[in-house]
Amino acid sequence: MDVEEKFVSIAALICEPTRAKMLWNLLDGRAYTASELSFAADISPTSTSNHLSKLLEAEIIKVDVQGRHRYYSFANSEVAYAIEGLANIANNSSTNNEKKEPEKNGVKYCRTCYDHLAGFVSVKIVEALEAEGYLTKSKNVYLVSEKGWEWFLIFNISKEDFKNKRRLLTRQCLDWSERRPHLAGQLGAEFLNKMIERKWFKKVEFSRELVITLKGRQEIYDLLGIALQ
Repeated sequence: MDVEEKFVSIAALICEPTRAKMLWNLLDGRAYTASELSFAADISPTSTSNHLSKLLEAEIIKVDVQGRHRYYSFANSEVAYAIEGLANIANNSSTNNEKKEPEKNGVKYCRTCYDHLAGFVSVKIVEALEAEGYLTKSKNVYLVSEKGWEWFLIFNISKEDFKNKRRLLTRQCLDWSERRPHLAGQLGAEFLNKMIERKWFKKVEFSRELVITLKGRQEIYDLLGIALQ
């Protein structure tokens, strides 16, 4: 199968409505059982099994077996970026120039995108890191300056932590709700982990939404000068 044929095949698999619902739910970075994905897509267990088999065969998802349970998740981060990219098309508001006030809660305001932070809050944090000279855009990635690595040490994140790892250190992931990039890649994933450890955010059950805590608002303001409502 050549590249064009493979592209057409994968696009058809991803964009089928039922499978698209399953993949959308996997964007929160967690692994789900077939029963949970069946509920999310509102289909029968038999139909769910058929859809999952096709996604597994195409290496769009993977499955981890723990005892009697099978947990499904994205095969790799590139799949997550592709799904998020499709969301950008779905939310394309280029024909509407009206400036809207950002929502103060919900998935557009603050959420996970696979394994990193997304939404209005994420974009504001990244823009502040750029303004301070900690991050610089370069093609489709971010370059981290020396003073940027010094700043990340506040979170016990060191440049040495990422040596000899195959995944991209950083990536500009276009935010579907903000239409501006946020930080993805190894650094983006580790940064979100550390922010959650510091109790800046609380996860919302059965949702990608994150709620900012009072501690998080205060420390984000102290460290980056961002006043979040």
